[in-house]
Amino acid sequence: MPETDLGRFLTARRARLVPEDVGLVSHGRRRVPGLRREEVAVRAGVSADYYARLEQGRERAPSASVLDGVARALDLGPEAREHLFRLADVPISDREPLEDRVDDDLRQLLAEWPHLPAVIVNRRLDLLARNAIADALYSDFADTDNLARMTFLDPAGRTFFAAWDRAAEACVAHLRLALGYCPDDPLTLALTEELAAADDDFRWLWGRHDVRGKTHEAKQFRHSAVGDLTLTYRTFDVRGASGQQLIVYRAAPNSRDADAVRLLGMLASAHRADGVEPRHWPPVPSNWSGGAPTIT
Repeated sequence: MPETDLGRFLTARRARLVPEDVGLVSHGRRRVPGLRREEVAVRAGVSADYYARLEQGRERAPSASVLDGVARALDLGPEAREHLFRLADVPISDREPLEDRVDDDLRQLLAEWPHLPAVIVNRRLDLLARNAIADALYSDFADTDNLARMTFLDPAGRTFFAAWDRAAEACVAHLRLALGYCPDDPLTLALTEELAAADDDFRWLWGRHDVRGKTHEAKQFRHSAVGDLTLTYRTFDVRGASGQQLIVYRAAPNSRDADAVRLLGMLASAHRADGVEPRHWPPVPSNWSGGAPTIT
């Protein structure tokens, strides 16, 4: 019998599979349910003896590549794969390709938050989805495909991000983190090469090798339609979608920032009804001091 939690997990998961589940042909009746150890070993790319030692608790230092092979052999989903790595006390290796499709239910959830800017990004900082008020927030940009491009390549970036140096540092550190997950991702590599070729500041920041992901903090924006505003954000991992994160912004209650966010929502609704593109919105009068303006 297995003597470790890892061994018990592997044995139980192997017993749940039949050859047809993994594309194998079954020959005759089996004495015990599930795949044979030899079948799992072949699919995992290890020897039958090595896999037996894993289940029996005699092999206590498997590599990440071996565990990846075992996860594929046992047809483990993302959460079960993470559990496997934790049981083996091996840092979780996540080289799954980034998932760029946003689930329809998640898009609907974003749409049902009319008063909070919310976006879905991947580790490459591609903006995969956003709600209407987030469209309004980013309306100063000609293209909103990627936050790093918006920060470094769009002329609006250095005005819109009031604390541009901090925004730039965060973008670069986030891209470093993305390559740590998947060093050979061609789109992330192409993005960093594009930014390095176009911007001196990016090249200098890239050379610092800072690594940091998004969590929560305050960000200062200077919007052409509503002026300066400070928003805090929280970041949430999207379960079941590799690399995707939900970012939700909010303003302090009863503040000028909250009034500005509310105004963005009103402008978005009014001008969308008139068919006006967000980046062509007229600015709010300079003497506006909060409250609900009249939109004509």
